[in-house]
Amino acid sequence: MRNAFARVLTEIAPDYPEMLLLTGDIGNRLFDSFKEISPNNFFNCGIAEANMIGMAAGLAMSGFRPFVYTITPFITLRCIEQIRDDLCYHDLPVTFVGTGSGLSYAELGPTHHSLDDIGTLRTFPNLTILTPSDIYEVESAVKSIMQRPPNSGPVYLRLGKKNEPLMHSKPPHFEIGKPLLLQETSNKCDIIILSVGNIAKVSCETANVLEQQGLSVRVVSFHTIKPLPRDYLTQAFEEHSLVVTIEEHSKIGGLGSAVAEWLIDTDSNAKLLRFGTEDSFLKKIYHQHSARSYFGLTSENISSQILQKIRD
Repeated sequence: MRNAFARVLTEIAPDYPEMLLLTGDIGNRLFDSFKEISPNNFFNCGIAEANMIGMAAGLAMSGFRPFVYTITPFITLRCIEQIRDDLCYHDLPVTFVGTGSGLSYAELGPTHHSLDDIGTLRTFPNLTILTPSDIYEVESAVKSIMQRPPNSGPVYLRLGKKNEPLMHSKPPHFEIGKPLLLQETSNKCDIIILSVGNIAKVSCETANVLEQQGLSVRVVSFHTIKPLPRDYLTQAFEEHSLVVTIEEHSKIGGLGSAVAEWLIDTDSNAKLLRFGTEDSFLKKIYHQHSARSYFGLTSENISSQILQKIRD
């Protein structure tokens, strides 16, 4: 995903001279092509992430459209006050981009895990939160951000790391606030899976297991966490006997929580099943696949729990 982000930024740079790229002393080679095309629009701000957000806010107030990029925990939790007070309070057109989200950096330990970023950030007014599922969605999301009016406010773009599988055969028609279909058995499905970001492959594998059990399943990339696509959720709960959320994020505060909060406000009796990480730190060193298994984020475990829910 990070390669796709660098590629699309380089591609559209000539069309948007007001677009800037700020980094926290990572990805310097990654952005070599961008620096060749727009040498005056790139700033390495060093390992001073909070200051980088403040710098981006000042540039945005001066008419620029900054993208701010570094590893997810460092661009979110390390800068939480600056994001709230500098970007969201002033409703500035700054996009801060977290790479290696969720458990992508599982082998580097809890300091590099980001299982709490969505839950923290979605409490902030004016903020849009996007979680693309593959490189096509990354590219489309960046273009959609730049096509918004300059006064559209801040965006958090949550990326995986690299080598995520393609979930679309071609670039989809991406619109902020409109989930994208990834897979379905028929026009009328029993279950819908709302998948967040780079765990989409697990979501589709789960659907395949369930379909072998005779169930019809629809999987969508729920790429917009905030503003929550309420009309889509209304339709999803009306048309399916079970709605499932799957995310590489804590079950506390993530998409599952957002949908549950919305569901309570609608006074609906529809069934919801949430999958995410538990309320604990992962202190062992794993690669991403093993870390997902530790938290039960596998197609085998998820499909088993869904089948049990349906039997209940």
